[in-house]
Amino acid sequence: MAATDFKDYYSVLGVNRTATADEIKKSFRRLARKYHPDMNPGDRQAEARFKEVSEAYEVLSDADKRKKYDQFGQYWKQAGTRSPSGYGAGSPGVDMNGFDFSQYTSFDDFINELLGRMGTGAPPGGAPGGARRTQSYRTTGGSTGFGGFEDFANYGAPPKTSPNRQEASIMLSFAEAFRGVQKRINLGPETIEVRIPPGAKPGTRIRVRGKGAMNPQTGQRQDLYLTVSLQSHSFFQFDGDNLTCELPIAPDEAVLGCSVEVPTPDGSVQMNIPPGIRHGQSLRLRGKGWPGRKGDRGDQLVKIAIAIPKELSKAERDCYQKLRKLRNNDPRGNLGKVRL
Repeated sequence: MAATDFKDYYSVLGVNRTATADEIKKSFRRLARKYHPDMNPGDRQAEARFKEVSEAYEVLSDADKRKKYDQFGQYWKQAGTRSPSGYGAGSPGVDMNGFDFSQYTSFDDFINELLGRMGTGAPPGGAPGGARRTQSYRTTGGSTGFGGFEDFANYGAPPKTSPNRQEASIMLSFAEAFRGVQKRINLGPETIEVRIPPGAKPGTRIRVRGKGAMNPQTGQRQDLYLTVSLQSHSFFQFDGDNLTCELPIAPDEAVLGCSVEVPTPDGSVQMNIPPGIRHGQSLRLRGKGWPGRKGDRGDQLVKIAIAIPKELSKAERDCYQKLRKLRNNDPRGNLGKVRL
């Protein structure tokens, strides 16, 4: 898998990296129902999301695959495999740069050695003399009061021809990604500060100029590329580039229509629900979605969920029974014409 094709399976399922097997299964079932082709006939975007969700669950639901994925990130499929020459075999089109991933306990170890080895002339597997130079690669949350960092992070795709390109992932909350945030990143003896611009989405790539691995040919440091992952949110989700949410309404509100408050990233707004709205139908709040790269705002899609009460008072039950007697339409009236 090429680095640019890497998918954060945790972000795809909307769970944290510490999620339990039950949490992963619960999230998968919810998303699978939402995007299943039978529920979205003719919707190719939903079909693609269903395949993506299924792929993520296939890996994270398998303890062995998940362990390799957590250790080696985008290279998890190549972990522990060797070519006849003794180096990582990889898959077609994957440049493994001669690395044998079975010698590393985690992807961080691979990153650390890569950072420490650049420009030292050390062979794969360690520094001269067998001692491995390690540099930690961690981020700490929250804004800081430190300034004067050399370069602001910028959106951008990494050059395809850049050798030894340094990449890592960074986890943000929805609030941090929406408003932008300043993060501190530890690179061994060096600590840098990176400003994440407002509007980062899952999979957004951030370029930090001149903070990556040393280029042994030029003697200059290359750019560092960060891939954004978002922590799961209790209300908001992403469906591709769209910010989405699910709004529960009562049966009477669906029949008669109503006006309700809907949370948006920057506060609640009043939204009119038209009479006769269907379960699963989506309404659009224009300009209330995620910030774009040019400072504009996308839309927020509000998916309606008709909440059927599990418990009824005697008065409510009497009213529903009266409605049943008064109802003059048959919602299954056309099923008698169904044939294979």
